[in-house]
Amino acid sequence: MNKNMNFIDLFAGAGGLSEGFIQAGFEPIAHVEIEKSACNTLKTRTAYHYLKSNKKDDVYLSYLKGEITRDELYKNVPNEILESVINLPIEDENNDEIQSKIDNYLGKNKVDLIIGGPPCQAYSLVGRSRSKTKMVGDPRNYLFVQYAAYLEKYQPKMFVFENVLGLKSAKQGYYLAEMEKLFNEKGYLIKLFTLNAKDFGVLQNRRRIIILGWQKNKEVDIPNLEEIKTESKFIIEDLFKDLPIIKAGEGADKFLKYKTEATEYLKSHTLRNGIEVLTQHVARPHREQDKEIYRIAVQKWEKKQERLNYNDLPEQLKTHQNRTSFFDRFKVVAADLSYSQTVVAHISKDGHYYIHPDIKQNRSISVREAARLQSFPDDYYFEGEREGANRTAAFKQIGNAVPPLMAKRIAEELFKVLKS
Repeated sequence: MNKNMNFIDLFAGAGGLSEGFIQAGFEPIAHVEIEKSACNTLKTRTAYHYLKSNKKDDVYLSYLKGEITRDELYKNVPNEILESVINLPIEDENNDEIQSKIDNYLGKNKVDLIIGGPPCQAYSLVGRSRSKTKMVGDPRNYLFVQYAAYLEKYQPKMFVFENVLGLKSAKQGYYLAEMEKLFNEKGYLIKLFTLNAKDFGVLQNRRRIIILGWQKNKEVDIPNLEEIKTESKFIIEDLFKDLPIIKAGEGADKFLKYKTEATEYLKSHTLRNGIEVLTQHVARPHREQDKEIYRIAVQKWEKKQERLNYNDLPEQLKTHQNRTSFFDRFKVVAADLSYSQTVVAHISKDGHYYIHPDIKQNRSISVREAARLQSFPDDYYFEGEREGANRTAAFKQIGNAVPPLMAKRIAEELFKVLKS
């Protein structure tokens, strides 16, 4: 541990929130995550940060090129660094074990921050609409109780709790009220902010709730996160322009070359940050019928800037029985707009809502393009359970993530508060 401000990341996912805090100068103590694939991603990213800080970038570069295996990459990193990624569900029966591991990494240091947000399905409007029970009785409704247990144990100066907008309306606001009451019992006041990633340099329309908490016996000047906005002159084309042209089912997991130099956006927002090796630019294969729909959707946007309404398709192309909702289930990520539609975990199931704007490529977006929409740097590698390309696992992790650029701006504000 160095003298930087530190944090524990709970429900860490693929590490988008953590990445932003690291970029802002914070030091991770531990990441706790239930999903094995996401933990492998966190380990690889932890390896990247360790190797970079020890001027061994070439080892990580060799991994991105496919010259060494994941195990060989990890052999260049001390075990205690890799083991700070804890692959366990946060629940009563595991908390002693998790906290024992955290205590080992923490040593005599105190915790500055706890960050993270429990899985959002229990609070999301879509999650509730798809659930037969409307998520009533789902244990994920109460994961904030586990979060509060870590606040009580580690007494961080502040905490950051991220979640979906539906948290405000779930059970008519009951869960949010219970949260505030419980956090208060643990010694914390909270303030809730409704933020949009597009206001933080991310080229994506993504509205989320951020709850900041602080010790109620301390005088803290809480920044108004809703006033922190970054003016953007960039469009989606600036995000995709340098990537090689690939068609459905094409691309490579490791070591592709960029088509052109980095755009101003990619350089100024450090998505291309020095490592000139492109990974995970892989597109899923599509049926001919879907590709025909994609062509229609792209042409409609190019000619009239109109979105495709599913019911307007030729009858032979309409296979969904639901004709009364989700009319925009096929949607182009328009190159000439300043932000895309929200990237969600459903992208792991199909890409119809994320059609590439170039009709010549006629496909849904690749893993790398989805990662860029979420503002992950190109040297961020998304792992599966086993080594090797795992497109589905990568898409799921990306869709569930907090955009690192948004996290970084929040972290920069909190860094100032904690240092004062």
